[in-house]
Amino acid sequence: MIHGTIRTARGTTTCAGAGCRRREAAGQARRLAVTGTQLCPPCRERLVTELGRLPALYEECARRIDGSSNGTREKTSGGALPGMPLNTAALEVRSTILSVLASWSAVVAEQRRVHGPRRTVPLLTEFLRRHADWLASHEAAGDLSLEVARLARGAWRVIDPGPQRRVAIGGCVESDCPGSLTAVVRPDRPAVPAEIGCDASPEHHWLGHQWLQLSRRLDARTEPAASGEDGGGTPADRYGSVGEPEAQPVTWFTAADVARLWSIPSGTVYRHASQQNWRRHSKQGRTYYHHADVLRTLGAPRRSA
Repeated sequence: MIHGTIRTARGTTTCAGAGCRRREAAGQARRLAVTGTQLCPPCRERLVTELGRLPALYEECARRIDGSSNGTREKTSGGALPGMPLNTAALEVRSTILSVLASWSAVVAEQRRVHGPRRTVPLLTEFLRRHADWLASHEAAGDLSLEVARLARGAWRVIDPGPQRRVAIGGCVESDCPGSLTAVVRPDRPAVPAEIGCDASPEHHWLGHQWLQLSRRLDARTEPAASGEDGGGTPADRYGSVGEPEAQPVTWFTAADVARLWSIPSGTVYRHASQQNWRRHSKQGRTYYHHADVLRTLGAPRRSA
């Protein structure tokens, strides 16, 4: 099924790309597509970037096929080594990557009347990247964007299968960047720093130990709309920067989120929350702290635990 773009009241077209679909799922508006195409600039850039990463991901999955990684394993019989642990997820991801890239390359070759590449992942991705402008204007560009994003996610799950938690941070701090920042933390590997990335530009990327510097830039441009404990706050509350006409959604952190992002003990988080009167919101037995209050306390040079 082809998922088309959405026409607005003014006749403009919203982006059908994977990044904008994720924005919509998170309650944010899709960006506008470039005239004559189905994708906004960030989603087109993301498509080209993720296509470029697929050959390396494809090869990395090959190294997991024998079950040597920490991924899903199954005992199988037959083949050169009966009973050898086999990572069937790695096999399936590689097969899917090759199949999807080949099918889209066939679409390009047929409709543009050009010779298609040989059926190898590096050549297929190079071919699709070369025709990125034409693909962005294709009626199914949104589906291509979504499928490529799924291929990359599937490969990463094979390569690094541990659980992850995504924490929305807010708008990108880089000048004129329309993207949104998301932190990825690993509950099973607390020693591994979180990664903060932008959905519009892969170059806008920070590791957990850089969060203090990043938080100062976020704190400098945002101020809470209300003060005091709670204030009736819920995750759906909104606050805006001083002098800005449009409000932005509040981000709420758990104590575990704060501890991982700032690399401090949980006890220090609770102590700051109590001493600095962080606004909080409770849901299903968990306590969440207001983004602006956390930044105001921890945006300064790191304090000792």
